[in-house]
Amino acid sequence: MNKTLENRFYYLDNFVTVVESIRTRYRHLLNSEEQTFVDGFGSLPQSSAALLVRMVMRKGELFRLGKLRYDEIGCTENAAAPLVQAGWISQQPLVDIEQLFSVLTKVEIAAAFPLLRHSKITRKSEQLVFLREAGDAGDDTARMRSLAEWWPDAGDSLLQLSRPVAALCDRLRLMFFGNLYQDWSEFVLSELGIFKYEQFDLSPDTQGFSSRQDLDDYLHLHACRERFLDGEPPHSVVADIAADPYPNPWLEERRSKLLFQIAQHHERNGELSQALRIYADSSRPGARLRAIRVLERCGQLAVAFELARQAELQAESEAEQQQLLRVMPRLRRACGYPKLPKSSAVSIIQHEIALPRPDPGMSVEAALSQHLACADAPALYVENALINSLFGLLFWDAVFAPVPGAFFHPFQSGPADLHSADFRTRRARRFENGFALLHNGGYREVILQNFRIKENIQSPFVFWGAIDDDLLAMALDCLPPLHLEKCFERILQDIKSNRSGLPDLIQFWPAEKRYQMIEVKGPGDRLQDNQIRWLDYFASHEIPVAVYYVQWTGENA
Repeated sequence: MNKTLENRFYYLDNFVTVVESIRTRYRHLLNSEEQTFVDGFGSLPQSSAALLVRMVMRKGELFRLGKLRYDEIGCTENAAAPLVQAGWISQQPLVDIEQLFSVLTKVEIAAAFPLLRHSKITRKSEQLVFLREAGDAGDDTARMRSLAEWWPDAGDSLLQLSRPVAALCDRLRLMFFGNLYQDWSEFVLSELGIFKYEQFDLSPDTQGFSSRQDLDDYLHLHACRERFLDGEPPHSVVADIAADPYPNPWLEERRSKLLFQIAQHHERNGELSQALRIYADSSRPGARLRAIRVLERCGQLAVAFELARQAELQAESEAEQQQLLRVMPRLRRACGYPKLPKSSAVSIIQHEIALPRPDPGMSVEAALSQHLACADAPALYVENALINSLFGLLFWDAVFAPVPGAFFHPFQSGPADLHSADFRTRRARRFENGFALLHNGGYREVILQNFRIKENIQSPFVFWGAIDDDLLAMALDCLPPLHLEKCFERILQDIKSNRSGLPDLIQFWPAEKRYQMIEVKGPGDRLQDNQIRWLDYFASHEIPVAVYYVQWTGENA
């Protein structure tokens, strides 16, 4: 049996790992009360520490004693006593009626309130409304009481996790993981061998947070996001978001993303002036283009045209350039400007082919691959896997370089700043070394060596299940290093966008050391924007690529 499963206190050990990591790396970012917690946690009896961790890992802050039963902890009341003494949990807390409803079942609620015993109301929300509207009883429900006062026959009691402790545990999780979407299950997935991770340098020199203010700002932005997602009026959320950009690029990215999402909400609801104002405050890629489109909808065509011209002069990405090619002719026409001559487009090889409809379950890509393949020219489905994997294997050391703010904990599949604008520049020397290998021929050995020694270690680029020795050998034999260099350069231009959109198939002619990438479109399917950008890039750099439009034999197009 796995050691994790044998150890009944595995969750406590994992929590202790986090606490000790914070004490070592970030003690200077904790206030006196937080330092008291991380120092005092280790002196708790094991059962008490385990009970606290169980409560922290469960949802909410109120718990019924009768439902906190764990064999390894034993008597919950005894385990709770030191926690009560430390002020980290409360016994018999006073709760309002909404809190009461959160811990009782519908049947128990009916038993606790005589007015409901003969009612046919079945939903808790309706039970609550009924009680609040029931005259004197409604006034009575406004009080704070213990569970025993609300329901003398409950036969149970409540424990309440201290809000400062709950908030501190979220802060500890943020400091350890560098985010709040990862949780304690990461430990288990690693210890069970489900995921393998690269070994990072987690010394103080590489720590992710440099100030307590960064932590406070992150938690504040997270709270604002939760309020927005919970349906709070957007204007009240926006009022609490910092008006000026954060000096920390990582935080500013989060602020801009939240503003962008709120602006999209306003745009979808037809609240265009609000959307326009908030797009202007967001530096997130795509915000400027959305602002142009909103200006169009508002009839502010001249302003939209000027903003689009600015974007043409300094486009933020290929995606924006592509969209501007569609927007500008319309704006020029609307503003009375003459039509510009069309620039010559690069030529992409296209084929139309009719194939017998395949058996159910076989994709159009598999059908074309089967049709094109022959003994001396295999055609393989690789999509984004091959080029990304070759990139990840060649630049493994650059991707996992120990730069400050990249790695927070041992369970990261890639650096936290992967999508940052300065990702490449912060690792410039390592990337230069990798590109040099493409020029001197050393790239093949590095790729094959990392394929062996890094096997199944999580990476944002390497698709372990989709590549094998034969595929790597053919790719390295048939893809010229110049072509690899061009592909890798484009990935680095915009990692978030350019890791996807690559052609579906690749066909090799090993004897001739050549290849062709193939994008497949089935009946009624169209090229997506990111696919078009890759195809145009390939064509402009003379990288062999073709698009196959497949129809089924005997069926109308």
